[in-house]
Amino acid sequence: MRHWLTLLLLIVLKFSAEAQNPRIFVIDTDFSKGRLTNRQTISLNDVTKLHGHLCDGLAVGFIGLREALYRLYPDSTIDRTNTRIVSKSSPCLTDIALYLTGGRYQFNSFYVSDSIPYMFIVQRIDNGKSMAVKLKPGIKPPAIDSLGSLANSGKLDACSIDSLQRLENKFLAQILATNPTSSFSVDEIKIFN
Repeated sequence: MRHWLTLLLLIVLKFSAEAQNPRIFVIDTDFSKGRLTNRQTISLNDVTKLHGHLCDGLAVGFIGLREALYRLYPDSTIDRTNTRIVSKSSPCLTDIALYLTGGRYQFNSFYVSDSIPYMFIVQRIDNGKSMAVKLKPGIKPPAIDSLGSLANSGKLDACSIDSLQRLENKFLAQILATNPTSSFSVDEIKIFN
């Protein structure tokens, strides 16, 4: 009985750690002109190093884009040489888009546009299949955006900035702990060229 409890505890801890540091599996070339053999794991912690800090926008982008990429690559290994993406201009979302897809502006595989009604539109180039992802209505507390706008314009005092950070951290924990299908809409679209 004691061994079963230990095993159960280890399983719970493993899934808890995965929820706090989600990851995806990708494949890339083994050098600049190489073969498609370089399999890697990318975690939210990895992208945090590029971005500079962990925040709700980074987690929302990671989890949402991962859901769309899994629809394009059902085997759950993302071919970063075969993926194109359009991202909203948020620094959090653009960092996620670049890091997870390997998209490059100079190769016409990464674009930024605030005219899209989604966080991301992502395409698998070889078959043209495209997915669009966004948060479902009511998931993100509206106070985060309103206080964020005030903070960006320098109109929040230190106490209000601390309150905003607590709100964002609570939302971050919620996104990481919630089943992504209840938080995100992922739809196949036919309009991406």
